[in-house]
Amino acid sequence: MAKFGSKKDSKAIADTQAKNIMKQISEKRLGTDRNDYQSLKTIAEYANEYLNCGLKEITQEQAIQYLSDRSETHSQSSLNRDRLALQKMFHSAKVKDPLAKDKKLQIVKSDKNKNNQSRNYTERQIEKICDHQSEKYAFSTQLAAAAGLRAHELLTIHRLDECPAMFRAKNLEAKALKFKGMDGIKYTVIGKGGLIREINIPKDLAGKLEERRLENPKIISDRTINYVTKYDLAGGNRWSSSFTQASNRAMGWSNGGHGLRHTYAQNRMKELQQTEKYAMALAIVSQEIGHFRSEVTLVYLR
Repeated sequence: MAKFGSKKDSKAIADTQAKNIMKQISEKRLGTDRNDYQSLKTIAEYANEYLNCGLKEITQEQAIQYLSDRSETHSQSSLNRDRLALQKMFHSAKVKDPLAKDKKLQIVKSDKNKNNQSRNYTERQIEKICDHQSEKYAFSTQLAAAAGLRAHELLTIHRLDECPAMFRAKNLEAKALKFKGMDGIKYTVIGKGGLIREINIPKDLAGKLEERRLENPKIISDRTINYVTKYDLAGGNRWSSSFTQASNRAMGWSNGGHGLRHTYAQNRMKELQQTEKYAMALAIVSQEIGHFRSEVTLVYLR
């Protein structure tokens, strides 16, 4: 396991790690190599600080989680550049988790708000949107709002004993305070990078969720990815489209289903700041919505 000292030392180590990988994947094209090096150096810094490992030790799932973290603050072109650099590394360098040459690293879509406008919804607006959806789709909207879920995560809800959350050694103090002040039932979902995290579902919604439990799990394909779902829920692209259409019918505009995560984050920040310092509240919310870096929460507060 890699160990890192000061921030300055960590940056120097990340620089060395990126250069070592570049020796193995360089295409001898100045522009391409420069972009790959910059991407890998930034990724190495992330790995050193948040994953406690070196660049070559990053797994494919951790790479997707890195891209997911950046999806809130970076453009699609930036994410694509980072993904291609990682893909080259997994294809051609001596790494812990190699990727077969005929396989590609999963594409992560950017959620960056180009206009930097608020994307959250009020409680009344969410009610109006639900009024314009079928019962099944409206229930998924209620779940997404109450638990801060991504569209595809609705398809991955599991009972806690069926699919335990992954352990993360960082920010243990914030982890201990997750869902503070909330009354509900704990479940897990699988995030963008395969990160399994706990979520909190209010008891009334949890009861309705269990009424929708399937006798036998079924496979649902969404954006070329297959999900094994345990509940009769709408999710993924179909739910996202339904939400946008319902919002446009109800109010004449839509911030997309992703805006519900902004609503969740803003509501939780207000609750947590009653008892916790601002920095701790940011860290807690980042963990609740499936991000490593607490500063990502700031994007949700606009």
